[in-house]
Amino acid sequence: MRSSRLARLVDQTLEASVVGSFTTIGPILRRRLEHWEPFPSAAGKHIIITGATSGLGLKAAEILVGLGANVHLVGRNETKLNSVIDNLQDSARKSGGSATGHVCDLSLLRSTTKLVAELQQAVPEVHVLIHNAGALLSNYTETTEGVEQTLAVHVLSPEVLTRGLVDQLAAANGQVITMTSGGMYSERFDLQTLEMTKANYKGTVAYARAKRAQTLLTMAWNEDLSSDGVSAHLVHPGWADTPGVDASLPLFSTVMGPLLRSPEEGVDTLVWLATSDGSARVPGQLWLDRNPRPLHKLRRTRLTTVEESAAKDALVAWCNQRIARATRPHD
Repeated sequence: MRSSRLARLVDQTLEASVVGSFTTIGPILRRRLEHWEPFPSAAGKHIIITGATSGLGLKAAEILVGLGANVHLVGRNETKLNSVIDNLQDSARKSGGSATGHVCDLSLLRSTTKLVAELQQAVPEVHVLIHNAGALLSNYTETTEGVEQTLAVHVLSPEVLTRGLVDQLAAANGQVITMTSGGMYSERFDLQTLEMTKANYKGTVAYARAKRAQTLLTMAWNEDLSSDGVSAHLVHPGWADTPGVDASLPLFSTVMGPLLRSPEEGVDTLVWLATSDGSARVPGQLWLDRNPRPLHKLRRTRLTTVEESAAKDALVAWCNQRIARATRPHD
């Protein structure tokens, strides 16, 4: 009992400090005090991971293949994807799992729609769909389909994938897990400001707003898909040392370098969610270091229950409109 009280006290102290919670300090202390169990076998599970050729997505794929899962890696660079798949084959042979690559540029909704059709044929049951692909851009970038790239990757493509794979997810009582970021804590959802323009674009703000929008999509997926046995969750990796962080936030990476989490620490909770029994898990929660965390840290970012419900419905309607516009047949 004393150990349990100590673990809770340390966890609460870390969470209040933010830096202690998000850096490598968090998992080091929590793992020891909470006596984290090893990951169970993932044999027989079909798991889809977007953004799986580098950083956290690649590390999660490596661990899950090693646990015996049939992992479907989604990446936009075919050469890089094939190299990753080749490197995973030895681990797959040893564990009885498999690694399969699927080429897709998630910034283009037509490409994502084709991916859905491909996965529908290739994967009859999806136990876990992991939305990990990310884009933190310095400059405003509009795709050839007329969509700002950050929103295409973080909001619209996950909506296309999740809705398109409902039958496959339902067949396995599957989970949808979205990798979020601490950046979302700074933003209050507002559909009117979600889509930034070239004139007012700031990459970190666009990224944070898209991550906040993902919390509402997760709510919508749970409301709409729970009757099919599908649950949706969010996971925060903490501040991890990845190529993406180095490239997008070089100053942050340099200053925080010694305290950044390893990729293994960054994906621990993701892998734990994907492999452990989630039957008693409340859908829609945000997880960090194997515990649920608040979706808001600042009062100014909160919506009332009524506002949140309306915002969720408005976001889904907006997604439908933008997806239809981007994927409609050319004249």
